[in-house]
Amino acid sequence: MNRHAGRIAITDSTIMRRPRLELPGIPLHITQRGVNRGATFIDDDDHLAYFEALQTAAMAQGVSVHGWVLMGNHVHLLASAEAGGAVSRMMQAIGRRYVRAFNAKDARTGTLWEGRFRSCLVDSDRYLLTCLRYIELNPVRAGLAELPWDYRWSSVHAHLGLRLCPLTRPHPIQAALGADAATRAARYRELLMEPLDDEDLRSVREHMRQERALGSSRFQAMVETTLRRPVGVRQPGRPVQPP
Repeated sequence: MNRHAGRIAITDSTIMRRPRLELPGIPLHITQRGVNRGATFIDDDDHLAYFEALQTAAMAQGVSVHGWVLMGNHVHLLASAEAGGAVSRMMQAIGRRYVRAFNAKDARTGTLWEGRFRSCLVDSDRYLLTCLRYIELNPVRAGLAELPWDYRWSSVHAHLGLRLCPLTRPHPIQAALGADAATRAARYRELLMEPLDDEDLRSVREHMRQERALGSSRFQAMVETTLRRPVGVRQPGRPVQPP
């Protein structure tokens, strides 16, 4: 008798991707990079094309975009939706529209993004403002701007009342910064002038890398109970469990 009889052959095509951590109403920090970290935006026309694709897809899928920045070879978004899967559908729609336009404009073919986008859930407590600052301070950390509002392709202008932006929808946590728009903008500007400490930077990056839930232990316990799967960051040296 063949000792392999009855076994199921497992190939790359049969391995299921682990479902994303995604819950209605809970913000997601999203990032997507160019393949081999190559450029995804060559000029302002490219940035504008992506911005318009994002705005159209967000409206179509009922997604609220709370923060965003378009860098030279990647994007960061902070978004939430009341319908499950809406954020994923938004990203798919953006990918189809933008990659097609980018390839046509630059006479290229093939993929643009390095695999599927990464995302992590974000607790709406202090972690949301930390994540928003992380996103809008990205150009400063990259040496592209001295101050966050010096960089054009970012939601920071809307949050500081410097520019109207129908795409950017402030999260309710931001409303708690002040009783009126001017007070909220001034308080947020103060927060932006406070650099993120090393622990916050490490935490945001590691939760994104592992696609986990960034937040308090109580928040993580709620997500684990709801989704019935681990959501905390795996510490170095711990054995990797199968998905």
